[in-house]
Amino acid sequence: MIVNEKRGEVAIEINGKHHKICLTLGALAELETAFSATDLKDLGQKMGRLSAGEILIVLLILLKGGGVVFEIETLKTSDLNPKIAAQKIAECFEKCA
Repeated sequence: MIVNEKRGEVAIEINGKHHKICLTLGALAELETAFSATDLKDLGQKMGRLSAGEILIVLLILLKGGGVVFEIETLKTSDLNPKIAAQKIAECFEKCA
């Protein structure tokens, strides 16, 4: 899979298929809303201690930023390793920092 590094895209494999995740401005706004963050600093603090369910929400939003729409139930039953999911999310944020 080809990812646009300049855009901050990261490849992630879910159920044997490669997808892109990306932290877009829209995704950032969705994350603020999802976590009831008052600003980016508040969001950063909340993102530092995520539950498994919250990791799924972040991943769904980043997938949407990458142009892919998933249902949360699909992610819940996917073969995605939690450690890899967390690493890919972190990588996505680092590329946009």
